[in-house]
Amino acid sequence: MDTRPKPPSRRLLRHVPLAVILLAAVTGVLAFGDALTFETLSRHRAGLLAYRDAHLLLASIGFVAAYAAIVALSIPGATIATLTGGFLFGLFPGVLYNIIGATIGAALVFLAARAGIGADVAGRIAARGGAVARLQEGLRQNQWSALLIMRLVPVVPFFLANLIPAFAGIRLWPFVATTALGILPAGLVFTSVGAGLGEVFARGETPDLGMVFTAPVLGPLLGLAALSALPMMLKVWQRKGGVG
Repeated sequence: MDTRPKPPSRRLLRHVPLAVILLAAVTGVLAFGDALTFETLSRHRAGLLAYRDAHLLLASIGFVAAYAAIVALSIPGATIATLTGGFLFGLFPGVLYNIIGATIGAALVFLAARAGIGADVAGRIAARGGAVARLQEGLRQNQWSALLIMRLVPVVPFFLANLIPAFAGIRLWPFVATTALGILPAGLVFTSVGAGLGEVFARGETPDLGMVFTAPVLGPLLGLAALSALPMMLKVWQRKGGVG
C-alpha cells in the first residue's frame, strides 16, 4: 500500500466532487426554489397531460431524469415531483418512476461524495477512534437496518442521508437498495395523492398533505422502522449476553 503523502493538487482535486454537490445545491435552491409548487403544476397541467399522451415514452424517461436531477441538485420540490408522478402516470407506474428517479438522484450524491473526500473522511474517523468511530462501525455492522430506519423515519434530511453513508464507508449496493425500499411506503402515499389530483384541480383546491402525519399513515411507517431495527437490537442483546 502506497503510504506516501499525496501532492497538494491531488488532495485539492478530491474536494471537487463534494464542492460541486454543495454548489449545485445552493444554485438549485436559488434558481428553482419557488419553481416547483402546486400552483405551477396546476397551471401547466394541461400541457403536461397533452405531452404525456403524445409522447408517453419520452415523457416517462424525461420525468425520471428530471426527478433524479431534482434530488441530485437538492432542488426544493421533491414532494411536488412525487405528486406529479402520480398525476401523470397514476399510482402505477407513477410510484415506480418516483422511486427510480429519487434513488438515482440519491446515488449520484452518494457516489460524488464517496469519490471525493468520503473515503478519506471514513478512514480518518476509523483511525482516530472514539465515539464517532464507534458510531461509524455500528453503522457498518448494521447498515441495512440503520439505512432503512433513516429512510422510513426521515428525521435526517434527505440530502444529509445521502452524504452520511458515504462518509461512513457504506457500500453502494446496500445504500441503493435501502433507499429504494425505505422511500417506497411514503412514495406510495404521495403518488396515490397525486393520482387523485385531477379531481382536486377540478374543484380548485389544493391536496391535503397533512394526511401523511395522521395515525393511519405514520403508524405503519413507524412499525416498519421498528421491524427494521429488530436485527440491530438482537445484535446488541447478543453482545450483552442475552443469548447463549
